[in-house]
Amino acid sequence: MNKKRTDVLTRTQRSRCMSRIKGKNTKPETSLRKALWAKGLRYRIHYNLPGKPDIVFVSAKLIVFVDGCFWHLCPIHGQLPQSNRDFWKTKLEKNVVRDKKITQELESKGWTVLRVWEHEIKEDLQAVTFKVEEYLKKAKEPDNG
Repeated sequence: MNKKRTDVLTRTQRSRCMSRIKGKNTKPETSLRKALWAKGLRYRIHYNLPGKPDIVFVSAKLIVFVDGCFWHLCPIHGQLPQSNRDFWKTKLEKNVVRDKKITQELESKGWTVLRVWEHEIKEDLQAVTFKVEEYLKKAKEPDNG
């Protein structure tokens, strides 16, 4: 049963609601930061790099982005709103293209970029924390090339 839902808010109300969504210090970000800090892993936030990374391990040259399922079109949970569909499709696809561009730019500067979905943190914070630890271990290994 696929019923099309209509928005109960006016365009102005919806615009105001959407504009108030936080871009940094979201619950998934802070949950991950607290878990990493509890493990003794020290990082920087609000570090001046392209893409405004959420978590930066400077000495390991590791960057962690926490991507929201809606804003970054998660293949599992990313869903376009029913209203103003063309606008949202264009906007969210631009976000995905920008994410790829920023990842490439940072990697070309020698950074390792790890992107995690907000749902990964919500579903299994321990696994995401372990993943970050593994990336940090790899970064500290001497180059065998």
